[in-house]
Amino acid sequence: MYRVLIVDDEPEIRQGLRLKADWESLGLIVAGEAESGAEALERLSEQAYDIMLADMNMPVMDGVSLLEACREQYPNLRIIVITGYEDFHYAKAAVKNRARDYLLKPVARDELTAALAKAKRELDDERRNRDEQAAVRWRLSQYYKDLKEHFVVQLVKGAPIGDGEARERARLFQLESWGPAPVRFVTAGLRERSTLGASVGERTPDKFRLPFEMICKEFAEVYGEPVETFRDSHYPGLVHAVVREDGSADAAKRFAEALGSCVKEQLSFEPAIGLSGQVTGFAAWKEGYLESLTAWNMSESEVAGKRDAAAGRAVLSEDAFKVLRRHLAKGEWEPFERSARAALEAAFGDSRASFVRLIFQLYFLLDAAAQELGVPLDERERLWLRPDLVLSLDTAAKAESFLFGLGDRIRRNAEGGGNDPEQSTIREVRRFIDDNYMYDLNLTSLAEQFNYNASYFSELFKAKVGKTFIQYLTDVRMKHAVRLLEETTLGLWDIAELSGFSNPGYFSSKFKKIYGVTPSEYRQRHPKKL
Repeated sequence: MYRVLIVDDEPEIRQGLRLKADWESLGLIVAGEAESGAEALERLSEQAYDIMLADMNMPVMDGVSLLEACREQYPNLRIIVITGYEDFHYAKAAVKNRARDYLLKPVARDELTAALAKAKRELDDERRNRDEQAAVRWRLSQYYKDLKEHFVVQLVKGAPIGDGEARERARLFQLESWGPAPVRFVTAGLRERSTLGASVGERTPDKFRLPFEMICKEFAEVYGEPVETFRDSHYPGLVHAVVREDGSADAAKRFAEALGSCVKEQLSFEPAIGLSGQVTGFAAWKEGYLESLTAWNMSESEVAGKRDAAAGRAVLSEDAFKVLRRHLAKGEWEPFERSARAALEAAFGDSRASFVRLIFQLYFLLDAAAQELGVPLDERERLWLRPDLVLSLDTAAKAESFLFGLGDRIRRNAEGGGNDPEQSTIREVRRFIDDNYMYDLNLTSLAEQFNYNASYFSELFKAKVGKTFIQYLTDVRMKHAVRLLEETTLGLWDIAELSGFSNPGYFSSKFKKIYGVTPSEYRQRHPKKL
């Protein structure tokens, strides 16, 4: 409801104005009265008003002085002037001081209603524009970009996101139309050079990772066709892009060529670029991502650019992928090796391209397990940096030896740190919570997702983490809420929603209970905002 201030030195006229309009149906409320211009300015200084009905002929401070003061101090206030016929010259002063309308005494009911409705429409338009501008600023904010990029990474990594939840997140990040659209993935990166024989200060690609990433991001933002870029923290120095091809079958190829030319012009390095085949549907994005990543690794090998009947479809089925990932999460290395061995032998008999793609897919699973367990990998084991190593794995036995040897080292490091299957599961649960804190999470659904009884899962989580599921989830959400309070100017409602709290009231009470101050008081201590 917009707030209205009535200003007239005659109480009967103020009462008459109250009775001549259906304020509630107009979306207005008479929130105050004043009998002079001086008193009106006092009211305006005490509370916020949206509309002022003001008589021009008043004692102490007349309407003209009041309008001049309001123009300087309250430029957004909508003013409707009331004047007698004999004082019609006041209308000129009203126009000069940007009054929205003027009415002649005695004020007719329909004229008053029309003037108030007009002022309300202007206020509605102003609020709508303000909200739209705030939404634009939000979409452009770095936090929004980070969340969006995180969602895309989850899709391409095959994270366990339900169909309904994926659609909701896609809607939030304005990606809902990307689900049914055909897309291709592009992976770009600068090839590393050997440091042997390199002189100090030589320009090498590894020294240009940051500018390379920035150029790729900025190029995609100004590119004239739909492109979404993202980075995977496991593979620094690479930038990936999802390019829609519902308008053109060679959109990804054109983008890759244009990006390569831009990078070469800016950095004097020609990037290696890998393209996937066309895939459709969020569930297939991880296959497109894997294929482009593999193509980047193989871009200078004898299988570069080769595609066969197996390209563009899953080497591992969705179920097989989930089973292998579950084996690794629980530390079940023997079942993992049995399943991986069978898949490698089948892919080797299919085609060279399928075999190479499967090697990378299994490597990425092992790499993710190493990252999760905190096991550092030797640079010589970073398969994505060594296409020559991939070429040497030209039999199923050699691939098994490399991959299972890597797995054995991860296992021995993990066991040396006191790892057990349940600890691995809880570690994966914590990572899932850290990645999905902003969504509706509950212990029962998580227990079901990780194949546990809810009661046992609750006790297990508390024993392994040292706090209950609710306590851990609240801590994670509060950490991100504090970040938003310190770094943004978002309102409490937005912060509560983005942090995963059901409503701002609950968020505020919980925040004060933990930090001893309200969110607003905390924000005042950190006035600098991005």
